[in-house]
Amino acid sequence: MAKFSRPFLIYRRILKLEEKFHADTQRLRGKLMQELENIFDEACRIAKGEVKIIDEREVTMKQRQMWARIAAYTAQVMQGIAKGFDEREIDEQLKELRRLVDEAKAKSGADRAA
Repeated sequence: MAKFSRPFLIYRRILKLEEKFHADTQRLRGKLMQELENIFDEACRIAKGEVKIIDEREVTMKQRQMWARIAAYTAQVMQGIAKGFDEREIDEQLKELRRLVDEAKAKSGADRAA
């Protein structure tokens, strides 16, 4: 069975959200909130130090701070969806969330090389 890292799995969730985004908006709102809540919970677990190892390496304080930033941004996206459903705005927010996860993954790889 293939073993995937948490950042990779979170990244895949975001990609799936973007694909689902263009479907029925009301039904999608509930799905988006649920998936974002899952992403938020996982990012919080990493940020709080509940997850000690990612990709067979110990999570550094810098990485935990990055995941706290991802959790905070995810909460902002969730709040925006709860207030209203602007398709363009949510699409931009999902792109930014993906960029933040990419940045966290890249820093994780840079930490590994050091």
